[in-house]
Amino acid sequence: MDVSKNKGDIAGQKKQVVIVAMTRQMLLDFTGPADVFTNADRLLHGTGVNEGYDVKVVAPTYDRKVITSAGIDFNCRYCAMDVKTPIDTLIIAGDDHWELMAAELVPFYEWLSGINEHNTRRIGSVCAGAFALAKVGLLNGRKATTHWEMSEKLKAQYPSIEVHSNAFFIQDGPMYTSAGVSSGIDLSLALVEEDYGKEIAVRVARQMVFYLRRSGVQAQFGNLLPVYDTTNIGQKLKLWLDGRLHEPVDLSKIAEHFNMSVRNLTRVLQKHTGMPPAKFIEKLRVEKARAYLEDTDMSLERIAEYCGLGNLVTMRRIFLRQLAITPSDYRRAFRTSLKDTGDQDLYPV
Repeated sequence: MDVSKNKGDIAGQKKQVVIVAMTRQMLLDFTGPADVFTNADRLLHGTGVNEGYDVKVVAPTYDRKVITSAGIDFNCRYCAMDVKTPIDTLIIAGDDHWELMAAELVPFYEWLSGINEHNTRRIGSVCAGAFALAKVGLLNGRKATTHWEMSEKLKAQYPSIEVHSNAFFIQDGPMYTSAGVSSGIDLSLALVEEDYGKEIAVRVARQMVFYLRRSGVQAQFGNLLPVYDTTNIGQKLKLWLDGRLHEPVDLSKIAEHFNMSVRNLTRVLQKHTGMPPAKFIEKLRVEKARAYLEDTDMSLERIAEYCGLGNLVTMRRIFLRQLAITPSDYRRAFRTSLKDTGDQDLYPV
C-alpha cells in the first residue's frame, strides 16, 4: 500500500498540523479535525509508516486559554504566535467574531497575515473560520464556503470572495474552506485521503463512525429562507401565507392584503429578500414540506397537496432543484430521531 502521496515531504518526517481554536461555542469545530488527524497518525504508525501528523491545537491569544460556553476550559500548550513556519496544514476552527476581544486578537491577526502558500502547504477553515482568513486577504479572488447561516454575511463583507453556500467544503488552490461544524471532519478526512490515500481515510472514518463522503449539500441542513426582522415584508408574507400554502398563488390577492400593487409588491419583496414572489413562495412551500417529512408519517402525495407543490412528480423536481435530494430520501435522512428505532417507549418523541 502506497501511503506516501506527498512526494515532496522528507521521508519519516511528520506533517505539522496546526488547528487554531477560534470558537468558544462549537467545540467540534476544532476537536473534530484534531481527532481525524490524530487517529490517522495512530493508524499510520500501526502500519509501520514513520510519517503521519504532528497535531497542535493552539489558542489565538497569548494566555493560551480557550474558555468555552460548555463549561470546559482548555489550557493549550501553545498559542498560534508560538508556531513558526513552515507549517504543513493550518486550520482556523471557527470564529465567534470577538468584537470585545479585538485588542487581544491583534497579535494573532498579525501572525496570520504572515501565513501564505510559500510557508504553509495548505490553509483551511471550519465554519466561520473563513472570516479570519478573509480578514487578512487569504481568500481574495477565491472560491470559499462557510456555515449556511453566515454565507450572506461573508458575501456582503468580502465581495471579492466567490461564496458557495451549499458545499460541505471547497478547495481553491492551497485554500480549503468548510461549512458548519461537522464539515470540518469532512474536510479533514479529505486532506488525509489526499496525503495517504483512500484506505487510510476510510479506516479513520470507520473508527469515528463517520461517512468518508456525505451525500447531498449543506442546503439540506439550513433554512431556505432566513429569519427576517418582524418589520420585513418577507416575514410578514411568511406569516400570512403559512395557513394558505395549499391554495393557488394569487399575487393580486397578496398585493391587496398589503395595500400594494402587484408591481410594487414584487419590487419591495425583491429589495428586502433578494428574490421575486414566485421564488419566495416556492421556498416557503419546500420549508413547510420539510417539516411534514421530518415530523409526520403523512404520505408524500398528501404533503405535496397540503404545501401547494402539486403532485409527487412536481414536488420531487422542486426538492431536487432546491435541496439536491428527493422528498423520500430527505425523509429517510432527516425524520425525527428515534422514529423508526423501536425505542419510542423508552424515549417518547
